[in-house]
Amino acid sequence: MAESEPAPVPVGEKRGCPEKEGDDAPSKKPRVERDHENGGPPHRDEEKEPEGEASGGEEEGETFADMMKHGLTELDVGILKYVSDHKGFSGILKERYSDFVVHEINKQGKIVHLDDLSVPAEPEEVPEAEEQPEELDVLTEEQKKQLGELQLFKNKEDNVSIEVLDDTKEKRTLVHKAIKTQFPGLETKTEEREGRKFIVAYHAAGKKALAAPRKHFWPKNRGSFCHFTLYKENKDTMDAINVLSKFLRLRPNMFSYMGTKDKRAITVQEIAVLKITAERLAHLNKCLMNLKLGNFCYKNHPLKLGELQGNHFTVVIRNISGTDEQVQQAMTSLRQTGFINYYGMQRFGTTAVATQTVGRAILRNDWNEVVDLILKPRPGAEKEFLVRCREEWAKSQDPEAALKKLPNKRCVEGQLLRGLSMYGKKNIVTAFGLIPRNNRLMYIHSYQSKVWNTMVSRRIEAFGLKAVEGDLELRGTTAHVLTAEEAESRSIHDIVMPLPGYDVIYPTHHVGEGYRELLTADGLDLDNMRHKVKDYSLAGAYRRVIIRPSDVSWSAGLSGPTLMMQCMKYIIIAPVYHYFVT
Repeated sequence: MAESEPAPVPVGEKRGCPEKEGDDAPSKKPRVERDHENGGPPHRDEEKEPEGEASGGEEEGETFADMMKHGLTELDVGILKYVSDHKGFSGILKERYSDFVVHEINKQGKIVHLDDLSVPAEPEEVPEAEEQPEELDVLTEEQKKQLGELQLFKNKEDNVSIEVLDDTKEKRTLVHKAIKTQFPGLETKTEEREGRKFIVAYHAAGKKALAAPRKHFWPKNRGSFCHFTLYKENKDTMDAINVLSKFLRLRPNMFSYMGTKDKRAITVQEIAVLKITAERLAHLNKCLMNLKLGNFCYKNHPLKLGELQGNHFTVVIRNISGTDEQVQQAMTSLRQTGFINYYGMQRFGTTAVATQTVGRAILRNDWNEVVDLILKPRPGAEKEFLVRCREEWAKSQDPEAALKKLPNKRCVEGQLLRGLSMYGKKNIVTAFGLIPRNNRLMYIHSYQSKVWNTMVSRRIEAFGLKAVEGDLELRGTTAHVLTAEEAESRSIHDIVMPLPGYDVIYPTHHVGEGYRELLTADGLDLDNMRHKVKDYSLAGAYRRVIIRPSDVSWSAGLSGPTLMMQCMKYIIIAPVYHYFVT
């Protein structure tokens, strides 16, 4: 629901829970899951549907509604129940992207704001003089001149060779060190020619070495990571990171963050990047659209997914259809009871081929099906170049021919085709590995998410909103099965359900057996969740069934049927915003 067009907010009606619904599973080390889309570990973040994410050349007539005509419904992904049975009301969420404002809550429990665009003062550097005299004596003036020209690409040769007359290991070490210290960007190696030893200096990364000063001239008394606050409008976190990577000429994996944030929203979050100065980052503010960077500081550690404590939301719902009493009932229910912590629709993609279907094929080790699902033609609106690419693949099965149809090769389809072109169609696992790891894991986490949604719907259908014998609660990071006596003193807010994996336990009541039934129907073995490829082995995780946000407040609009609400959401996964008003 996070991705595009305004969507109606259906509230209040109850749906039946079918006897069996099924698809399945996510996660690595067992843990308590946190908010994905707006801040937790994307069984990554990642959260954005991987397929068709070609960021280049937008085409007309491709609305979210068009794509969803052939996409999934909530019923398809196990979202079957509401937390309350009052009549409720409906409205439009995110009619404008400014109707949805998210501020991250960091590890210290502070709400993250962008309020300082200045560059922090640099600490004074203490010059290192210890070995300088010895190193200066190692290189002659002529050698320094040649190395300097090589460093600046003024030397027509692609290397400089220095003969080591006094051939000892200590002397060679000093020469190597002198070149690397005095001429950053150059690498060295020792070669033997006709019984004589030479140290050869060369550019390891070609001209890119000068374009990426990140690797050089970094003071030892400065933290290795520049932390900053990212303010963004109508752009998801990965798109924002890709824009910054392009301007800074970095790989996106040089950035770290605690969670991904919505696209159709105004969001503020903390980001960290390795060895890029605040000055370079601040300079980007002159040329970025809908992005702003500030609150710079240097630290010795990156950020990790899920480290945040939660998010603060300010949400506007427009075109409310319902009485004041219905609105009051719904908002009171949100404040007092909370909402079912379902994984939202954004986890499962917006096209006819759902991400969990690809995830299931990966877990079954059916790599031909994985390729087919990602590349085959599909119904529904798509960018024209993706349509042409799929048609070419269906016709020729030639990865190079299909790749030529894509103007931007960085989408999932392009990365997979490039891998197939490089490694061949008989080495699909390696070819699939060219897709970024977070995107690959998103498929299997999507499968896990559907299993979790389905089993939670069954659990609520069977037992309602009370703790019962056989439910699970967390004690620290360990799950414990409740006895009948313990269940009497617990509430639904204490109960967790597992995402399937090899290192979790399951409820001991009859709903727990449903996990095995679902996975068996999909050709998977609940007792063997380890995969031949380590990345795709699922340890499992635990996730709270009901989330009750704190500090919930709301007010009716002065003009027209509009509702504004604010709340704090702590340690939540995959927000399902249209359940906020059930």
